Amino acid sequence: MRHGSRRQAGTRRSPLWQALGILSELLFTLAAICALYIVWQMWWTGVQAERTQAQTSEQVSWSDPASSSEVKIAQAQEGDAPVQPTSASYGDLIAQIYIPRFGQSWERNVVEGTDAAQLARHGLGHYTNTQMPGQLGNFAVAGHRNGYGQPLGDVDKLQEGDPIVVRTQDYWYVYTYTSYKIVEPTNAEVIDPVPEQPGAAADKRRITLTTCEPKYTTPTHRWVVWGELKYWAKVSDGVPQELAVIDSNNKVKFAAKSTSYMSLPARISSLKPYVLGALLAWLVLFAAAAVAWRWPLLAEIRSGDKPRPDASIYGWLLRLQPGVLPVRIVLFALLLFAAAAALFEWVFPWGASNIPILQQMSNYAAFD
Repeated sequence: MRHGSRRQAGTRRSPLWQALGILSELLFTLAAICALYIVWQMWWTGVQAERTQAQTSEQVSWSDPASSSEVKIAQAQEGDAPVQPTSASYGDLIAQIYIPRFGQSWERNVVEGTDAAQLARHGLGHYTNTQMPGQLGNFAVAGHRNGYGQPLGDVDKLQEGDPIVVRTQDYWYVYTYTSYKIVEPTNAEVIDPVPEQPGAAADKRRITLTTCEPKYTTPTHRWVVWGELKYWAKVSDGVPQELAVIDSNNKVKFAAKSTSYMSLPARISSLKPYVLGALLAWLVLFAAAAVAWRWPLLAEIRSGDKPRPDASIYGWLLRLQPGVLPVRIVLFALLLFAAAAALFEWVFPWGASNIPILQQMSNYAAFD
């Protein structure tokens, strides 16, 4: 008999257990949002930084060593290194930096300024009160160690003698890693012309890299790397031997990737069209399913052919969708995708800028 298929009211879970079920769903949702935030922080911010750096490189008329079919080893020049640029405005691209220890194709931009906006998108930022590349004194830059492309994520892997190559529009500056030190965030003397000797006259051409320490938690200290200029060369003469590789045909190739290269995810300039597209697809499919099938699951529950389900947030959302089960699953998936993309596009960036604990997690690494 039809009524024999009805589930008895006593077989439903008690109100307390249903409330606990809803609480577990809320906790699961919170955990999923936290996991998505980690993905956003660790991966998506790097995708955005990659796109910004590629766009910045495309906006300048610097030659691309990777585009030449014949690459030569640039001859080391004698005499004092030229200084380039001699000055820069906030946000200007002043150099590109290559550190082979971080990977054969590792390369990042260096822009003028070290505030959070610069470091989040542009790779590395130059301390405006320090010297320029090649200048007598200290060319000091800051960068994130975690998230935002983690430009200095492997700073602890550097070994004495490793090359740190800086390229400006016309010159290569090859520095050699000498030492490091972990200091308090207030110890800004490490970026002085002579590090930790305030007021001393510059005696060498140095480079300093600063980032956060520890890597994955609130940065209580700064990891500071120092290097000294080994030689300089002209970009027009080729590439430094530290950035050159010999291929199977015994030809010299530039080891790093093109500065204007963008991976497929980095070509996505905004997630807003994907949010709107998913919502539009949901609306069209919702309307079509409502016309074709209406709400068969709700009808069966009301008629008693299926037992009344326990209280559930996700169950209610799934039952609210019209159509047969596969259609309802697709509709539900479209809503989840739109929600996740909206978190990446608007909610997480706002939270990282305005919520104190998330601000600390952003690993802002410049000295005050």
